[in-house]
Amino acid sequence: MTDTADRTDRADGTELQARRTVCAGGEWRAAVSGATREILDPADALPFALVAEGDEKDTDLAVAAARQAFDHGDWPRTPAAERAALLRRVADLLVRDREELGLLESRDAGKTVEEGRVDIDCVADAFRYFADLVAAEAPGRVVDAGSPDVHSVVVHEPVGVCALITPWNYPLLQSSWKIAPALAAGNTFVVKPSEITPLTTVALIGLLAEAGLPAGVANIVTGPGHSVGARLAEHPDVDLVSFTGGLVSGTKVAQAAAPGVKKVALELGGKNPNVVFADACATEEGFDTAVDQALNAAFIHSGQVCSAGSRLIVEESVRDRFVTELARRAGRIRLGRGTEDGVECGPLVSAQQRAKVEAYVESALAEGAVLRSGGKRPDPCPQRPRDGYFYEPTVLDHCHREMRVVREEVFGPVLTVETFRTEDEAVALANDTEYGLAGAVWTADAGRARRVAGRLRHGTVWINDFHPYLPQAEWGGFGRSGVGRELGPAGLAEYRETKHVYQNLAPKPVRWFAG
Repeated sequence: MTDTADRTDRADGTELQARRTVCAGGEWRAAVSGATREILDPADALPFALVAEGDEKDTDLAVAAARQAFDHGDWPRTPAAERAALLRRVADLLVRDREELGLLESRDAGKTVEEGRVDIDCVADAFRYFADLVAAEAPGRVVDAGSPDVHSVVVHEPVGVCALITPWNYPLLQSSWKIAPALAAGNTFVVKPSEITPLTTVALIGLLAEAGLPAGVANIVTGPGHSVGARLAEHPDVDLVSFTGGLVSGTKVAQAAAPGVKKVALELGGKNPNVVFADACATEEGFDTAVDQALNAAFIHSGQVCSAGSRLIVEESVRDRFVTELARRAGRIRLGRGTEDGVECGPLVSAQQRAKVEAYVESALAEGAVLRSGGKRPDPCPQRPRDGYFYEPTVLDHCHREMRVVREEVFGPVLTVETFRTEDEAVALANDTEYGLAGAVWTADAGRARRVAGRLRHGTVWINDFHPYLPQAEWGGFGRSGVGRELGPAGLAEYRETKHVYQNLAPKPVRWFAG
């Protein structure tokens, strides 16, 4: 962070102008304090943008704007069809700006530009899904009260002012999973993107205004969690807090929200098993597919994915062949700047994140893990500047449940290998985690697939696949992976209050009391 609100200089002498990235009541402004933050390109560790570094004062202004817009504005009372039409306009604008936003997401978060483009497509899909969902709904659910003199209906109303706190790994996608249903339900909101990767969320707030969203409905404060996020969680005028991020931070959010008895939704990551039975590898095609998908599960976006399949649990009879081929392919993954042609995997998001990954690998080796590939920073080259936050895709064999690297979420390109002999042992290993976000089972036996999927205690279970999700299907986890759900009908329900309206059409005295 720097105290200069006007400009900063890159190492190459390029001047960066500070952007007004706090928006409250439709007005874009600098931080009240004048503070700014450099946004670094993780491929070379050089600043490429300068944003406002908001704090509690900026947060209070944004919440006040959202409160005013909810209590006195038109959006909460706008018909569902009109809200849906606006969400569809936003989706169209995202398609229009796909290349620009995809490139920005790549440069901000370090992922490949193709991953960035796919993210923008998924964001547009989320807006369209929630638009269609609210547009197709009946105005209320009629309840049979058992009397022709009673009309009873259950209706859904917006919660109010929503605080949306999003992570750095999928900045725009995770924002859309919150913003789209919040708007579809008729809420107003303040979003706090990660201070590391805020740029595409800032752009989205601009698109919402371009689509015609009234001022004050969508507000944003760029700044750190300890000030902006903490203030949002505790703020008395916030009615709901939706947080996606780490377990420690999520716990603090829940504690801060508890005195106000706010609605809270938390998605706190996972330690996700990828269970491979030998029969899935019985043919060359099956073997190739299972290995390929294990690579995708673990190393997409350098493993910086809450649902990453970072625990490979493979049947002992195929373990040697499987891990040997897996390690060989992992060693051939092309690392580099995400905007370069041919690059398959970008850098980690920050020096801090890379140091965390390195510490996990060091502890695993000290605890007896066997390094099969990776385990170090790659040599620099034109595609990988020396100061970029790169780390080689790493496969650690002979792991066991007592290792930190197996128990805790690494959030980096590190895959651990465990083995099993029986179906019961495979299920026990897969469920032996405090988390429960996602998992997968690979088998050619349809009966086994259904049995194992039914026994896995995870919010999403893939059979012979890994990573796909659908906006119409709920996303969330068991255990310490959080509470509540995003996407699907339940994702919309998070942003609503349910009200029962009971109307007596023929009122008369009850005579309960003698009078």
